[in-house]
Amino acid sequence: MVRPNPHILPKIDKTKGLEIGIYTLGDHIANPHSGEKLSAKSRIKEIVEIAQLAEQAGLDVFQLGESHQEHFVSQAHLILLSAIAQATQKIKLASGATIISTSEPVRVFEDAATIDLISDGRMEIVAGRASRVGLYELLGYDLQDYETLFEEKFELLLEINENVVVNWSGEFRPPLNNARVIPRPDNAEQALPIWRAVGGSHSSAFKAGSLGVPMYYAHLGGNAETVKQTIDVYRNAAEDEGFNPNDLRIATAGFLYVREDSKQAFQEYYPHINEGMKLTNDSGFSKALFNQGQDAHSVINVGDPNLVIEKLLYQHEMFNMDRYVGQIDFGGVSIDNIKRTIDLLGNKVIPAVKKYTAK
Repeated sequence: MVRPNPHILPKIDKTKGLEIGIYTLGDHIANPHSGEKLSAKSRIKEIVEIAQLAEQAGLDVFQLGESHQEHFVSQAHLILLSAIAQATQKIKLASGATIISTSEPVRVFEDAATIDLISDGRMEIVAGRASRVGLYELLGYDLQDYETLFEEKFELLLEINENVVVNWSGEFRPPLNNARVIPRPDNAEQALPIWRAVGGSHSSAFKAGSLGVPMYYAHLGGNAETVKQTIDVYRNAAEDEGFNPNDLRIATAGFLYVREDSKQAFQEYYPHINEGMKLTNDSGFSKALFNQGQDAHSVINVGDPNLVIEKLLYQHEMFNMDRYVGQIDFGGVSIDNIKRTIDLLGNKVIPAVKKYTAK
């Protein structure tokens, strides 16, 4: 049987081991330990600084998500990624996620392709649905169309990405007739890697695998074996459609906080996670679930360098993912503590993980 080719994939060199990066949702929250809250201007500048620090420490990728509600500064996330493209030289950049359901795919591609040109080919798109749904009313969409909006606009984004001239029609926007969407990335495909964001839904993982697109799986916690079930759904769906699962790409993402002492890490980080979730998701984070992160089989990557290394190696063995992206700044973490995590990642965690995952 002739296997179909997957869609445009990110270029990941597996001989160098697991790619490791960080992401931010651009939340704008007071530090629960000190009560200090940055101005929106300072928080935006801080995000650019975090990307620069990540690059200096040898991380592979920096991602920025989009949110349109109170307690965030990431409404114009692609503009901010453009600033980061100018402020860095080699780290890969990605949205994480672009809410394609409430965006115009033509405009998203134009903006992301422009960032790709500014950054000399470092840009990727992670397209998602939104876990915070206030933006549907804000931007003039009906929440009842949550699923159909995403599927249609994701389809159109892929069509634009892989065809310079587009002919397309759908339900939620006027048709495109011989539309030439420019600029194009300066690579052989004239296209960008586009990931489908999955939040644990087996049905969404199934659709990602059936389409042959890379899957970006963001989780809040739990046991690695539970996460593996969703990843297995993705790979099995891809294989059922004739794709070679080994040709596809998987990224996992979740909470990350590293300290020299594990007890200190868990004590420091929990108030950030709990208070941040109360403000942005209307519900705190379970202390019991968070404390389960002390188990080496948990996907909450909090602890001392040795524990975080052990967790990431276990996850890689379970998932065989290509990239891990950690959220290190959520809930008002101070820049000093963000720097400490990045330093420990660069000096201790990343070298060890790459050594044992290189192929």
